[in-house]
Amino acid sequence: MRHRRVSRKLGVDGSHRKSLIRNLLTSLVDHERLETTHVRCKVLKREFDKLVTTAKKGTLHHKRLAASILFRKDMVTKLFEELAPRYAARAGGYSRIIPRGRRRGDAAEVSIIELIGSEAKTEAKIAAAAEKAAAEKAEAGAPEKAE
Repeated sequence: MRHRRVSRKLGVDGSHRKSLIRNLLTSLVDHERLETTHVRCKVLKREFDKLVTTAKKGTLHHKRLAASILFRKDMVTKLFEELAPRYAARAGGYSRIIPRGRRRGDAAEVSIIELIGSEAKTEAKIAAAAEKAAAEKAEAGAPEKAE
């Protein structure tokens, strides 16, 4: 039985699990959206919420704590200067998990974890890509005049 067990093992030993979670956290701060297995998303959501709560305090001590977790210094800067102010008025729930179904190869449940408030960035990227594709299509579709 798993009474009073806090974390999940994720099928790896302790040092690998710690490294895996740190890697996923760094990638989540960088990209603000990840697609991975549902169980990893659940672990990642818990750890990310703790990290943002630490970042909202904003002291040097808390920066050093975050730097001990995240692999890249620029992600610590992004966490403290961009993400912490975004969630300053929010009491918790800084990310959401969106189930995607099962992966084709091994039938693992796959989900997307994304940061709350990053939807506008995602929609802007999609709109920019669509606009660029339309411009390229119009440019390619227009016949060139021979002189």
